[in-house]
Amino acid sequence: MERRTIGAGALAVGAVGLGCMPMSWAYSASRRRGDESLRAVHRALDLGASLLDTADMYGPFTNELLLGRVLKERRADAFVSTKVGLLVGDQHIVANGRPGYVRRACDASLRRLQTDVIDLYQLHRADPEVPVEETWGAMAELVHAGKVRALGLCAVGAGSPRRGGDRPYDATVRQLERVQQVFPVSAVQAELSVWSPEALRTLLPWCRGRGVGFLAAMPLGNGFLTGRLRPGAGFEADDPRARHPRFTGEMMAANQPIVAGLRRVARRHGPTVTPAQVALAWVLAQGEHVVPVPGTKQERWVTENSAAADLLLTSADLRELAGLPPAQGSWD
Repeated sequence: MERRTIGAGALAVGAVGLGCMPMSWAYSASRRRGDESLRAVHRALDLGASLLDTADMYGPFTNELLLGRVLKERRADAFVSTKVGLLVGDQHIVANGRPGYVRRACDASLRRLQTDVIDLYQLHRADPEVPVEETWGAMAELVHAGKVRALGLCAVGAGSPRRGGDRPYDATVRQLERVQQVFPVSAVQAELSVWSPEALRTLLPWCRGRGVGFLAAMPLGNGFLTGRLRPGAGFEADDPRARHPRFTGEMMAANQPIVAGLRRVARRHGPTVTPAQVALAWVLAQGEHVVPVPGTKQERWVTENSAAADLLLTSADLRELAGLPPAQGSWD
């Protein structure tokens, strides 16, 4: 698989990563299988999809434990990205950016992951009660201590509250400018897909101009852009899409022209090319510093997603995709 670099330190990763959250957190618990997830991780590493994206809150903790079982055998094949800053309680999630907590959380993640260093340590969310510079400074200390190789920041969603006149992600850019004064940002993770392109306006150019890697979260639109979800089919009660405005039967039907466009482009590239691969290839085409991180817990989808690294979209393809109708329905 093609290799891409993250940050000024030129950390090399496969062009397509693996989002590990669905193996242990959110989506449908009834469909989770530990052995199946382990096979998916091994398959990703076999194919060169080396970036494994997790977080201590996924489970909580169980996702890191699962990855640790693989890393114990194949640490040299993997680029490990995990996150800190969110605590999961009963029916709520709270931010914790206190320096002491960050240090303890890192040590705990290292134990669960069965490794002595985390390649990319990301701040999941800034704590509104702690200056972000203090949190980032504690994370920088972990780099100096040799426990972490590079730091990243997860962007707050484009639809989150913002100042009057702000564009999507302007608040994140201001936050990035603050932490950049403390220690270099190597990567930013934010949603980017054909039906959620808001990061192209502000956030992606900021990263490009500073040599910062961009990890594209939800590049398949939570499964919608695969074309395998049927409008009105419904979701299990514990699946967040069951309560999501874009996944009502009405909105899924209204957004089918986007999937139809992906299918048209896929057909031009051959009978085995899928809408999901076109959606991932579109993300890859947004810049050499961009790495899509599709989430899955199944080996067959890892195989399909990884093959998107070999799909080169033409300028005509990109024009057609740019001309697709904007997604309908609230996202955040």
